[in-house]
Amino acid sequence: MNRSSPSKNIVLIGMPGSGKSTIGVLLAKTLGRKFIDTDIRIQEVTGRLLQEILDKDGIGAFLEIEEETILALDRHHAVIATGGSVVYSRRAMEHLRQQGIVVYLQVSSEVMERRLKNITTRGLVLHPGQDLRDLYDERLPLYEKYADITINCTDDPIEHGVEKIAGGLKQYRA
Repeated sequence: MNRSSPSKNIVLIGMPGSGKSTIGVLLAKTLGRKFIDTDIRIQEVTGRLLQEILDKDGIGAFLEIEEETILALDRHHAVIATGGSVVYSRRAMEHLRQQGIVVYLQVSSEVMERRLKNITTRGLVLHPGQDLRDLYDERLPLYEKYADITINCTDDPIEHGVEKIAGGLKQYRA
């Protein structure tokens, strides 16, 4: 699909706790688009919670399921909130970029850590011995690599983040 097509998706990527799902719902309402949360899609497809997949099958299996779920997406004119670990899959990110504009919701590591209260039940891809700061440092360059637009959401109210994204999308005629 042509990246300047008006039917392209808006794909939200970012750290866990950056607001992808929350902002995504409001952005979809604001722009009159369908909303898709890939974490919820994974749960619907597997019939299991994310944390259950991680606990029973491991990180590798979870990342495969996430990639397969993303590659199966064939939606247009939607807002797609991805799981924070989607950037580990080059294939998934290329698929998302083909169908849309990738918006990186940037937050500081301090904000991420403050917002994440339920890391043992949230379905967070955290390798053994890795803490949240390690995860932040590992993923940051990946988010920056795949982003078409970067929106700093560290201190903004959600509505302001939605406004900034809508403004940033004007150059893409999305």
